[in-house]
Amino acid sequence: EHQAASDQAYYQYLNNVVYLAPIGLAMTMLSFCNDASSFLVVYSVAAYYFSQRMVRLILLTAPIASALGGIAIGRFVAWGLSGVVPFEEMADLGTASDSSEDTKGTKSNKRKRGRKTGKEEDSGLDWASYSEPFWSRLARIGVVLFVINESIPFVLNYHGMAHELAGHLSHPTIIQKANTRDGKTVKIDDYRDAYFWLKDNTPEDARIMAWWDYGYQITGIANRTTIADGNTWNHEHIAFLGRTLTAPEKEAHRIARHLADYVLVWAGGGGDDMAKSPHLRRIANSVYRGLCSEPTCRDFGFFQDRSPTPSMEGSLLYKLVLGGLRGDVVVDKNRFREVYKSKWGKVRIYKIMSVSAESKEWASNPINRVCDAPGSWFCRGQYPPALEKILKEKKDFQQLEDFNRGRGDDEYTKEYFENLQKGGNRAPVAQKKKEVGSAPEAATNMDELAKHGLDEFLSKASSEIDDEDIDIINENWENSELTTMFWELIHGDKLDEFMKIVAENPSLVHLRSEDGRGPMFWAHEYGRAKMVKIMRKLNVREDRRDAEGLSPL
Repeated sequence: EHQAASDQAYYQYLNNVVYLAPIGLAMTMLSFCNDASSFLVVYSVAAYYFSQRMVRLILLTAPIASALGGIAIGRFVAWGLSGVVPFEEMADLGTASDSSEDTKGTKSNKRKRGRKTGKEEDSGLDWASYSEPFWSRLARIGVVLFVINESIPFVLNYHGMAHELAGHLSHPTIIQKANTRDGKTVKIDDYRDAYFWLKDNTPEDARIMAWWDYGYQITGIANRTTIADGNTWNHEHIAFLGRTLTAPEKEAHRIARHLADYVLVWAGGGGDDMAKSPHLRRIANSVYRGLCSEPTCRDFGFFQDRSPTPSMEGSLLYKLVLGGLRGDVVVDKNRFREVYKSKWGKVRIYKIMSVSAESKEWASNPINRVCDAPGSWFCRGQYPPALEKILKEKKDFQQLEDFNRGRGDDEYTKEYFENLQKGGNRAPVAQKKKEVGSAPEAATNMDELAKHGLDEFLSKASSEIDDEDIDIINENWENSELTTMFWELIHGDKLDEFMKIVAENPSLVHLRSEDGRGPMFWAHEYGRAKMVKIMRKLNVREDRRDAEGLSPL
């Protein structure tokens, strides 16, 4: 959300208005720019500039894009209607200055002197003076009707997309509907249940450690202090939290015992803490350099056969989420003891053992808070002295959208984005006797695709994926960072990025999410014909069924 916006991002959020807005802006600047309409010009330039700096600010472009798009459509419709109804004087839409009283008076007098009587007075139209040739008016009508006819599919598509998006956005984020394997619809209320449990079963002064995404929910519903919430202006604090959660269990406990009493993790679904964990590590590494071998932290995550990398396997987050669910994952009960697990396993809460009473008392003492002015109500807390040694390792991070930042981090930022472009956000393939879903050597290079062409490349890639691998992948239904990534690529119609992933590892198109759906399902659902064709050539079957017994077709 802090990266620069792409062309695809503008279309994803603004849809067809992204094409109309520049036309409206050109009309505003060239045809009827005055004191009032200049606001539209300034607003549009400012909104576009800032959204280019940070993709989340595309939100600011929505009102002005709608206004400019409306101007473009309105001017076109007015032009067309003038060929049907010979208005005596078309609305100037701001083209004429309305600041001169003399001009108004002159026009008013002319109207009075030239006023007609009878039917002409009733109609307000001077048909005799309307001398535009008939063929010209007919041409206008034809152009308007043609454009309207050609626009109908776009209007219907936008209408459907808007209502679909409205439906998705209207659902509560912490109450979900799901389907069991027997087709039964159930309501998953794990998150609220977990927060209510915190409210009813923990002391009022309990401190809850969780990733900042859930901070406001914990504060608002559970009425408990959280280590971080959605206010992310303090990047260094978020990075410290990320470091704690992604650190080895023993190291994480040494930090957590001075900060919190409980740890809450989201342990199920496509957006759970496992899916987010590589991003947590990258944020931590941006401040505490050296946690990863390179900025994108590809050594902290999962191999393409979905086994954890060594640093991921030893991390606190991995153990808290999967402890007891996999035989080889065990949480040290002397450090973290599970006290709550929700009905559907979406949330797990652990009590931190051996909490430092000294650090807790020090942090809660008003004397140790820093106020913006003597006697002020606004006083920020400080970290306990026991954490000073670790905090000295940090390097203050300079946000990309910070216009006053220096250039000291340019090299780090450059390397970060270069690695992202090269696919550096994914771990290398695990070296095992049986490499489930491992990529053929030729498919790891986009040059191979460019050299031989798509059909030849896909034919060769499909021959190198054996049926056993495909069956193993299809039997494992789970939400992961990879399934989330594929859904986003297909939903956003990002064909080029989709092809990069396929070129590196063709077998990944066989992945299935927790509900049994996968890339082929989503490609059919969103009408991505090219992606469907590619996956067919990679032997992705269209007769496989999801949890509801439905196939992609």
